[in-house]
Amino acid sequence: MIELTGSDLTIEQMKAICFEQEPVTLSEQSLIDVRASRETVEEIVQKGHTVYGINTGFGKLSDVRVRSEDVNDLQHHLIRSHACGVGEPFPEIVSRAMVVLRLNALMKGLSGVREVVVKRLKDLINLGIHPRIPSQGSLGASGDLAPLAHLALVLMGEGKVFYKGDTYETKEVYEQLSIPPLPLKAKEGLALINGTQAMTAVGVINMIEAKQLALQCDWISAMTLEALEGIRDAFHPSIHEARGYPEQMEVAARIRRLIHGSQLVTYQGEKRVQDAYSLRCIPQVHGATWQTLHYVREKLTIEMNAATDNPLILEDGKVVVSGGNFHGQPIALAMDFLKIAMSELANISERRVERLVNPQLNDFPAFLSVNPGLQSGLMIVQYVAASLVSENKTLAHPASVDSIPSSANQEDHVSMGTIGARHASSVIGNSYKVLAIELICSMQALEFRGVERASPLARQLWEAARTVVPEITEDRVFSTDIENLAAWLKGDFFDWKKWSSVHEGGSSYVDNA
Repeated sequence: MIELTGSDLTIEQMKAICFEQEPVTLSEQSLIDVRASRETVEEIVQKGHTVYGINTGFGKLSDVRVRSEDVNDLQHHLIRSHACGVGEPFPEIVSRAMVVLRLNALMKGLSGVREVVVKRLKDLINLGIHPRIPSQGSLGASGDLAPLAHLALVLMGEGKVFYKGDTYETKEVYEQLSIPPLPLKAKEGLALINGTQAMTAVGVINMIEAKQLALQCDWISAMTLEALEGIRDAFHPSIHEARGYPEQMEVAARIRRLIHGSQLVTYQGEKRVQDAYSLRCIPQVHGATWQTLHYVREKLTIEMNAATDNPLILEDGKVVVSGGNFHGQPIALAMDFLKIAMSELANISERRVERLVNPQLNDFPAFLSVNPGLQSGLMIVQYVAASLVSENKTLAHPASVDSIPSSANQEDHVSMGTIGARHASSVIGNSYKVLAIELICSMQALEFRGVERASPLARQLWEAARTVVPEITEDRVFSTDIENLAAWLKGDFFDWKKWSSVHEGGSSYVDNA
């Protein structure tokens, strides 16, 4: 059970809630703050003070005053009118993350919603009722309005939900579980949709998958290094200390650990003086991606615990002020940075694939075929990898450099952060497939070289992956192999973390030599 306080939610906890279905509970102290902020809203309504979103219209209509008897209807009109998202729904795991993040933001006690609202969100999470939210339609300011409106619909008993593996009308599930619809009151609709929880939810899932992919890239590139009899000297610790990037040093140490005990890797001058960049520069390229992951993690952790709606109820209810915390620029830039960094992992992986299959660049049978000429072997899987990295390059174009004014120019600069997050998700998915292709080629090459001569960790990876992709003895439909292995990599069925620490034994250059 993970307690939500509004201030200390971590990515590790999000992984437990979203991937492992860990239930959540609400902090009692935070509930006190929620109640206090609601009292401020009730006082505003009672006294008739003009406050944006409580008794005014929205966006360009903010100067239109709404009668006190209509403030509740105002919220329902807001949610229904803004629930105009289109396209395929976000994956259910993203929807779950959105509900968690919206709840955590409300638990800060700065939004003015009733306690019943946060408790209903908690119930949705713990019962596994996840809003079906279209993925397209957000500008990323003022917040993820359209996606979050579809989330808010579910509280009202409207819209659609994922439940126990199927999609239902919300009212069907509510009737089945005897849950009453929750009519919204003053400010609650605005508090639910004014925020960055769609882009941040996608970003958190991206981050979890990207970190795993980056660790797998280190493992698989080390196997490729062995298969190509790469030069171990390029991973000498002094080289990487001389540059000074901690992430570069960590990747180099990890590669040294992974190739420890190998009879295949060579020394400088033994077979060649230098390797190609896709082998020699693994620490520099992979390390730069790890730097990006650290940056993205920092921004997501802040945003997960941020108050991003408008207006906010501050200073123990004494100040109610409109601002712009809903603007998604920090996450928009982070997601653009992430998709560039992950594209680079796929780029260098594809180059290693080329070195494994191109007979002009190695001493293997052409395209790793068991019968070159009669059988094409792994010739075309490199085409697929090349296609995927090319697609990634188009997806990596930064979404955050674009802005289209909305709401009659009242909202005249927007982040496009949700587009960036969605594109980053696609880049990560493509990159898993590229990495699967490298692993397929690397395993085949290792078998030509002699698996028994590989390092213990390379053999461990080879044995595990061969349970997913059988040995290639003749041409077959490799599409299935790529998809299955990519799903296996994404599913974390292998203990990738076991050797991820650079402080494990055998990490020094001397030990590995």
